[in-house]
Amino acid sequence: MSSSTTPLPSGSTTAGPAAPHRKLSLRRGVLALSQYTGFAPAMVLFGLFFAAPMALIVAYSFWTQDGYQVVAHWTFANYREVFNTPVYVHTFLVTLWMTAAATALTLAVAFPFSYWLARYVSRRWRRPLLFLVILPFWVSYLLRVTAWTIILGNNGALSRLLGVVGLSTPSWLLYDRPAVIFVLVYLYFPFAALTLFAALERFDWRQLHAAMDLGATQIQAVRRVMLPQIKPGITTAVIFVFIPILGEYLTPELVGGTRGVMIGNLIDNFFQEAQYAIGAAISILIAVVVIVLLVIFRRSLEVGEMYGR
Repeated sequence: MSSSTTPLPSGSTTAGPAAPHRKLSLRRGVLALSQYTGFAPAMVLFGLFFAAPMALIVAYSFWTQDGYQVVAHWTFANYREVFNTPVYVHTFLVTLWMTAAATALTLAVAFPFSYWLARYVSRRWRRPLLFLVILPFWVSYLLRVTAWTIILGNNGALSRLLGVVGLSTPSWLLYDRPAVIFVLVYLYFPFAALTLFAALERFDWRQLHAAMDLGATQIQAVRRVMLPQIKPGITTAVIFVFIPILGEYLTPELVGGTRGVMIGNLIDNFFQEAQYAIGAAISILIAVVVIVLLVIFRRSLEVGEMYGR
């Protein structure tokens, strides 16, 4: 029993019909990648100035400090030293409550201002007022903090004003934690005000009037109708204020002195003394706190968006 076979033409393959599909898939892949080429410069900058230094800090936090040198010997000794040293733990806890207090006060001042600006001020005057809010950014950060050290000093403007009215200058007016919190509120007020104003500007004020027409007081209408809908804006304002304050070191150093030290000052001292391993360990702990807070804030943001819809 014999069977005849027909030879295939030269250059042809049995998978001939699949070749056009592979070429089409390749073209689609190239087209999809070309849509993201605009992100390439940002990714390069992100990798060079954030990812790579962060990876180095993580490695240093697990390496061994030998004098002024860091040896690539992996250990948890740096983290044990942080948690077993009461001064470090105390400074970290003080930093957390100072950051929380400064954030709460900043939002407490920024919310009424943004509410008034979005609801009662005409569009004609909003831009000039917003311009005044961002005007401090035209001045150097260092110059603004230094100016407050002069204002709050013993012979400063505030001290002289208290003397005119017959009051003595409080000891905590400068080089103490209240002074640090006060200056931080001043520095980060624009971030909270602009973020809250952006959220309140999109709010439909007719809903507030409708709730009040149905018998709710103004405070109840704000709490039950407005706040759930602008919760994403409030969460964003907290992120913009809390996280930068958590890493502050210049304001506590200039305004707080020895009694207003925050964890950023501790890290700065370690790096200035070439104690890179322990400084890196504390830096990673702050980064962990920031990541945990971002996860919590993200959940709150999602809940707020669902509630608003």
